[in-house]
Amino acid sequence: MVSPRFLALLPALVLGLIFAFALWHDVRARRIPNQLVAAGTIAALLLQGLLAPGAGLFSTPMGSLGLAASLGGFAVGLLLLLPFYALRTLGAGDVKLMAMVGAFIGPLGVLGAILLTMLVGGVLAVVVALRSGQLLQVMVNVQQMLGSRRSGAGVPLDAPVVVTGKLPYAIAIACGTATQLILAGSAEWRFFS
Repeated sequence: MVSPRFLALLPALVLGLIFAFALWHDVRARRIPNQLVAAGTIAALLLQGLLAPGAGLFSTPMGSLGLAASLGGFAVGLLLLLPFYALRTLGAGDVKLMAMVGAFIGPLGVLGAILLTMLVGGVLAVVVALRSGQLLQVMVNVQQMLGSRRSGAGVPLDAPVVVTGKLPYAIAIACGTATQLILAGSAEWRFFS
């Protein structure tokens, strides 16, 4: 018989394993394989749809989200990041990875994870831009995306955004998601104390 503790940790273990592979691929090749994201999404839907209430990790009281909430989280993760893909600020793999995260943690959890991911991603972008000497170009790109017609230095911004490099954004997604889970877990632990 499978222990209830193991069942409670199973979604977190699967999500952690998928993140490990996604991080490895993204850092090494700057891409996240579709097969990995598809397998993660299927695993999330199966776990959240089949685990009995009280057997999962990501809801209060401890229990599975259920299939509807898992699909809702997938949709929220996908729809909120699609505009960033359209603006070419995120890759398709990053958007699909966040949608998969939504399938694991549900619609409300993925909202928090997206906000925290954006914060981590912004810090990561600034650090990389500083190290590569491209901070000014990054600032010009941000102004252009926000619709400004001229930079502070009088440089016209009618040209396409200049690519300043590719970030392994899976790092930001993993850190944002982990932070969301820690914050949500600490709220649940306070609730049960």
